[in-house]
This record gives sequence, C-alpha cells and structure tokens, in this order.
Amino acid sequence: MAFYHNKVVWITGASSGIGEALAHVLAREGCRLVLSARRETELVRVKKELPGLPENILILPLDLTAIDAFPEAIRTVLQTFGRIDILIQNAGISQRGSALESSLDIDRRLMEVNYFGVVALTKAILPSMLRQRSGIIVPICSLAGYVATPERTAYAASKFAIRGFFDALRAEVWKQGLWVTLICPGYIQTSLSLNALNSRGEAHNQSDTHQSKGLSAEACARAIIKAVQKGKREVWIGGFTEVAGAYLKRFAPGLLWRFIRNYRKSN
Repeated sequence: MAFYHNKVVWITGASSGIGEALAHVLAREGCRLVLSARRETELVRVKKELPGLPENILILPLDLTAIDAFPEAIRTVLQTFGRIDILIQNAGISQRGSALESSLDIDRRLMEVNYFGVVALTKAILPSMLRQRSGIIVPICSLAGYVATPERTAYAASKFAIRGFFDALRAEVWKQGLWVTLICPGYIQTSLSLNALNSRGEAHNQSDTHQSKGLSAEACARAIIKAVQKGKREVWIGGFTEVAGAYLKRFAPGLLWRFIRNYRKSN
C-alpha cells in the first residue's frame, strides 16, 4: 500500500500479540517503525525478525505508567525520524476477577495503563502532530468497551473510558488535519488472558476458551491497517459472537443482558 510507504509509525505494546503482528505487516509496507514495550529483549527479537533496513526500526522501551519519561521518548523519535505520522496505542493489560474479590488497587492499575498512560502519551504527541498538521492516532480499544462481561469490571471500564476520550478528541482535532481511528477487537489469539490480573493482582496464566479460538493476530493487524488507510472512525474486528454482542448492545440491550448474566467464567 503506497499509503504507508515511508510513514513513521510508533507502535506501543510491540513485543507480542497484535503489536508484533502490526510491526511485521507495516515493515513489509515500507514504514519506518518505532517499537515500544517494557521488555527490551523482546523488542530486540521482534526487530531481528522484521524485513527491511535495521536503521528504519527504532527500539524505544517504554512503560505507560512512567509518564515523566514520555517527553524524552518523543524527542528521541523526532530526532531519529523527524516526525510521527501514526501512533498505534496497543499496550494494555486485562483482568479476570470479580469486583468483590479484587482490590481497588487492581482497578487503579488497569486505569493507569489502559487509560491514563494512553491518554498521557497521546497528549504528549499532539503538539508535534498539530505543528505538521497531519497525524493519525490509533487506540486499540476493545469490544469490551461496548459489552462488559463478568470478571472484567476494571478492564471494561478502562475501554469504555478510552472510547469516550478518543471520540471527543477526534471532534477536536479533525479540522487541524489529525484523525482518530478507534480499533475494537474481540477475541484475538494473543497472550492477553495469560497476562491478565486475577483478583489477587497476579497473572491469570490461563488461555480463555474463546480467545484461543479467536482471530489470529496477523488477521487482526491486516484489518487494522486497512481501516486506518480508509480513514475509518471506528472498526470492530472479531468473530460472529463478539461482534453480534456489540450490535445487540446497540439494538437489543435486554436480549444481550440475558446472555451476559449467564456468562461462564471459563469464557
């Protein structure tokens, strides 16, 4: 796609899952990539596996809760590539635990990573995009931002919040040449459920049934880059069940409730 050739694309959460798959797809499109995540060793591995020139790939370790580090990270990207054309905010964590059994610290941690970290990095990058009067911000939200299911209270709350923030932001910046494409995946074959926090704040260490049977990360990545190229405001990516749930939420919320109240923990 000529649309992506030579674009500078910054991907957070690039060390695995959807972020890693996006890195491969976009490298093949001729992008210059900034790969961020907490695990530098995994970023090095991803870079080694990507096609293209090594100088077109910048490894930039980043923790979304370390907000004070964002200005220096942005300066590094601008000094290296001169601009940021697309920011894909993919980093995040999930949850598997009831509201009653989970401490408020877990809710705060989910919001710090999935909402405040994402919002803070966006706000830090906005001035450079506004100066160049172009830029696309791609938050990876979730269909959980429409359909909230048991044992994911904090996760759903963080994704509902992301939808609200970026819908409003799009309305604020579109006249200045900026755009927001909100991505709402359903079940994707990643390690999201393995790394999800349980009610004790520990890793869930289990692969959910639906997620293990979901779309591949590669298929999700291809759908994302098509949506961004087409200038979509929002796109739902997933199988029939989760996408149907989002439609039911909009058009038949009572029927959806009857499904959700019987939702099994094993899902």
